[in-house]
Parts: sequence; structure tokens; C-alpha cells
Amino acid sequence: MRVATPTEWPTTADDAVAVQDALRPLVVAADPRPPHFRTIAGIDSAYDDETGIVAAAVIVLDSGTLEPVESVVAHGTVTFPYVPGLLAFRELPTTLAALEKLDTTPDLLICDGQGLAHPRRFGLACHVGILTDIPTIGVAKTPWGDYQQPGTERGAATDITMDGQIVGRALRTQPGIKPVFVSVGHLIDLDTACGRVLALTPRYRQPETTRQADHLCRRALRAATA
Repeated sequence: MRVATPTEWPTTADDAVAVQDALRPLVVAADPRPPHFRTIAGIDSAYDDETGIVAAAVIVLDSGTLEPVESVVAHGTVTFPYVPGLLAFRELPTTLAALEKLDTTPDLLICDGQGLAHPRRFGLACHVGILTDIPTIGVAKTPWGDYQQPGTERGAATDITMDGQIVGRALRTQPGIKPVFVSVGHLIDLDTACGRVLALTPRYRQPETTRQADHLCRRALRAATA
């Protein structure tokens, strides 16, 4: 698939913040295209702290059956320092390399991280969405922002707010299990995003896209560091 991979990446926190600030106005938190998501891809990365090796995996599922259509892995080296709010810059170069390997162009991307629910309203899912021009959702395990616990039933949800603005939702995907934190990445609205996440979580807390991409990148990292 085609990706607008930058020719250079920022090397300092100030430069990375400037990139986020420049790209943030491009995010579209709506569905300008008919939301026919026949294929949905999950993106995840795993790191080895000692060597700096990173493995990024993308797995594409059929949205109806949740069966794999295609999967790819890319390896790289983490060069950007650990800075909260800028973690995307540790993953993005290898993630984009993996996406470029896909023969399939998925209709929707699910990132294991934040979208608009981010201190600068520009998390990993926003960045991936802008660079791929594909609808993208961030589904995180931990939240940025303020929220109330949703009800215990599957599908219960409460808004996540930052500075008085709604930036995402805490969504209960399984009864009595911790919620996940859903936010718009690009080219999708929050209601649609939450609906898709529920459809991708028939049995487990995390979307099938994330679960399978997580397993794949961890296996790839073990193989690369063996």
C-alpha cells in the first residue's frame, strides 16, 4: 500500500512537537467517505530495550469473519528518546515500513495507542491516519484525560475529556472487564469508531486486530533477538 513516508524524522523533542503541531490541523474527525470497512488492519510494535530493535506488525482481517487476509512484519532500530506524548516517533518509521509491505490496502486501521485523546490532540493513530489517508482509530489500554467508569455491561461507555473537550470514550468491551480507551485518529467519527471496536471484540477486551498484531510483533521480536 502507498504511504507518505517522511524523508526525515525529528531527532529532538522540540522538533517532534513541531511536527505534531503542523499536522494536527489536517485531522478530520468525521466520516467524509461511506464507511464500508471490508478489511480492517491492526498495527502494533514490540521493542527490545537492550538492543533497541523494534518489530512492527500489521495484520489485515476480514471485517465479517475476523479471519486473517494478510500479515506483514518489519524490523528497525529505535532512535528517538523516550518522551511521554512523543512515543509515536519511536514506532512510526518501522510501522510505516511494515505498512508499505502490504499488498492489501485496508479500509480501516486500528492502532494500539491514542488518537485525539492525547496532550496535543495528535497521538499515534492521528499520525498514521494522516500519512496513509485511511480511516484510523486509536484504541489504548490506558487513558489520557478525565473520565468516569462506564457501566459494567458490554457496550457501556463514558466520554473522555481534556480541557472541557470530548476527545474519546472509555468503552467496556466485555462485561466486568476494564474498559479500553477509544479515540478518533483520522477520517472517522467517534460513534463509528466505538461501533467498530465493539464489532472487533466479540470475546476479548482488546480488538482482534490488536490482539493478533501484538502476538505477531512479539514473535518477530523474539526471532530477531534470538
